[in-house]
Amino acid sequence: MIKTVIIEDEKPASRKLERMLGNFPEIEIVAKIESVEEGIAWFSENEHPQLIFSDIVLGDGLSFDIFEKVPTKGFIIYTTAFDQYTLKAFKLNSIDYLLKPILDEDLEGAVEKFKSFIPANNTNASQDIKQLIRKEKSTLSRVLVKIGYNLKIIQTHEISCFFSENKIVYLQTEDRTYPSDFTLDELEDVLDDKKFFRVNRQFIISSDYIRNIHTSPYYKVELEFQPEDEITVSRDRVKDFKDWLVS
Repeated sequence: MIKTVIIEDEKPASRKLERMLGNFPEIEIVAKIESVEEGIAWFSENEHPQLIFSDIVLGDGLSFDIFEKVPTKGFIIYTTAFDQYTLKAFKLNSIDYLLKPILDEDLEGAVEKFKSFIPANNTNASQDIKQLIRKEKSTLSRVLVKIGYNLKIIQTHEISCFFSENKIVYLQTEDRTYPSDFTLDELEDVLDDKKFFRVNRQFIISSDYIRNIHTSPYYKVELEFQPEDEITVSRDRVKDFKDWLVS
């Protein structure tokens, strides 16, 4: 059995996740934690589980505070409605990052990813978890954006590019441009680098939306749904860009 802990301060969300995890007979939920204080106490006094599902924003702080106080050897799958914590989450034993509302297929993918890290004897006591996680880079699959007082989930495969303008990073889709809470540097760390490439200081583009590439006198890219007529590839990025196109 896979010993599992849920950290979630909203009871309906906790119950829903527990029901969803009931579809995985190999998972045994050994504790449900609702606060940072409770989490520090529990992880200080109990054997750590192999797998942790953790919301990030709790009533008395961020769940990151738990694992900074009590480092764990367990793998963490973060579940949250806030995407601005993605980069930090990936630095704390995180193997996946699920934006709420959690989809069945995303949860299944996260559990399968966890299983890929576990050896046949189903133990992780002697593993260097951070080293294992580095071998399989976690990538961002959805972005949460604000539209007035509303929130909208956008799948990364719908995004043609991210670009910086007036110190704000925007993402471009077929229907419109949306502001995000990321920096381009953060996005480079969490996007699928087989699909996305940073062509210059201002733009990260998606290979799925490249319409044309001009090679003279500079490398210039035309994208579908792009905010500019052409996007110029920095000279020092041209070789890497060409390698990326055929990788």
